[in-house]
Amino acid sequence: MSNYFINIELLSDTTFGRGDGVAGLIDQEVEHDSYGFPYLRGRTLKGLLSEECDNLLCLISDPQRHWLNARNSLLGTAGSTTETQSRMHVGDACLPEDLRQAVRLQFEQEEDAERRRGSRSITDKDILSSLTTFRQQTAIDSKEGVAKDKSLRSSRVVLRELCFKAPITFNLKPSDDSQKILALLAVSVLALRRIGSGRNRGRGHVKCTLWEQEKNKQLEEITTKHLRYFEQETKA
Repeated sequence: MSNYFINIELLSDTTFGRGDGVAGLIDQEVEHDSYGFPYLRGRTLKGLLSEECDNLLCLISDPQRHWLNARNSLLGTAGSTTETQSRMHVGDACLPEDLRQAVRLQFEQEEDAERRRGSRSITDKDILSSLTTFRQQTAIDSKEGVAKDKSLRSSRVVLRELCFKAPITFNLKPSDDSQKILALLAVSVLALRRIGSGRNRGRGHVKCTLWEQEKNKQLEEITTKHLRYFEQETKA
């Protein structure tokens, strides 16, 4: 029994948008938990992988529909039933567990201190501020060459070089081609280069890799191994 993970390394500042802002502060807030840790929802990540997978399938010859069947097993189909739903569940992409655990312990200690002193030295806003910053952008009037009135927008961004990890679980059936499913997932993960809001404007550049941890073994990156299988099977 193996556990699988997607590792996401931020190569540029990134906004895991949640569709709202903070009145009087910023127009676009990032998704974050009750401790202030930014994260990417698993459903959003799965949607991005589905988009990359579909783009790849458009580029390969698949007359026997083997890869299309693997894709449908991996990601499901529109209007799917229990029999045809996705065999893969993608968890939220979060910062390292040991870091989050240390902060949770600190918060528990702070709650005790708050009851005694009536104040606390660290809050969720402190955690969020330490991992993020603000970026502003404006629209330029092409004729005048100056910024348009009332076009200034501010967004919170997650700082580059942070790494997030998303757990992957499978519920494969005996009839599923697990090798093709893993290969398709690996190339989709590798193809995912942009994440989050503003990814067409320079933000959200990421490097994604697929990892496997077998029982009683060390964590191993398996992206390249499955990429080679995909290349061999799809070679014209």
